[in-house]
Amino acid sequence: MLKVIKAGIEVLVEDWPGRLGYMGLGMAAAGAMDNLALQLGNAVLQNEIGEAGLEIAGGYCQFEFIQAGVIAICGADMAVKLNGEPIALWEAIPVKIGDQLEFDHFGTTGFRAYLCIAGGIDVPVYLGSKSTCLFGSYGGFQGRKLQVGDVIEAAAKVKDSLAGRKLNPKYIPQYTNEWELRAIPGPNSAPDYVSEAGMDYLFSTTMKISHNANRAAYRLAEVPDYFWAREDGGKGGSHPSNIVDHGYNMRGAINVTGNTPSLLIADGPTLGGFVCVANVIYADLWKIGQGIPSRDKVKFKLTTVEEAVSARRDRIAMLAAEDLVITNR
Repeated sequence: MLKVIKAGIEVLVEDWPGRLGYMGLGMAAAGAMDNLALQLGNAVLQNEIGEAGLEIAGGYCQFEFIQAGVIAICGADMAVKLNGEPIALWEAIPVKIGDQLEFDHFGTTGFRAYLCIAGGIDVPVYLGSKSTCLFGSYGGFQGRKLQVGDVIEAAAKVKDSLAGRKLNPKYIPQYTNEWELRAIPGPNSAPDYVSEAGMDYLFSTTMKISHNANRAAYRLAEVPDYFWAREDGGKGGSHPSNIVDHGYNMRGAINVTGNTPSLLIADGPTLGGFVCVANVIYADLWKIGQGIPSRDKVKFKLTTVEEAVSARRDRIAMLAAEDLVITNR
């Protein structure tokens, strides 16, 4: 349906919830970094809620449509233009053969946009998902980010009823430069691995996202030495962050390597020899994908399993709300 004219920083085919059930084989789930934006775009277009779209990180990309269809762009505002004219986000937009869609760069808030296509993207389903895992080079479009000249096929569902559909403004996510992430302590936490003062630090300190951030890990500012409850890792290694290898609580693990905490996310490692001190809850995972490397900050908020379950139920209810999508008709 569309051809890549400019490949930008990173454009990937991603769906949700990704490739589940294979972590025991060392395969990350992959999937959309901002699952909420992707799902909302699909809702606008009456697609299956987890259908694959194009995840656009950073911007600077351009596409030409080689088939008519309907699209919706959700997520970060990258000053998108269709044939040189600005178009709205969170809304169904008809496109014709030869139309040019151009993304500028990320702005003051948000780092990823999602291009959803009515009918979905036609790439092979690999182990139950269309998602690209960059660090394994599988899934999506040939297991890689898109390049100039690539042609993405789509079902191109053209329906008059889609025109004028848009997300109800009250459901548009609020973007910021300081992201509050609710998190549950464990499995490697106080008192055995992290001191009480260290946990207090984790849940009270605003941390800047490093420039060294990608789909595997969003690295954050270092923690102080008093973060640790022990002097070394014992049989796991010389540093107190070392443990004997075990599975990581992906997605959303707050993994600490040395004194550097990282948020393990879509393509992150499934196991390793470093502590995971807490886990960001499902309902807040989307926020990580919109954090701008080397600019934005995160702050963890202590929460409970019960609160996490409630937040997840609220998300499911929102996506099923009768007034989620409205029409201009």
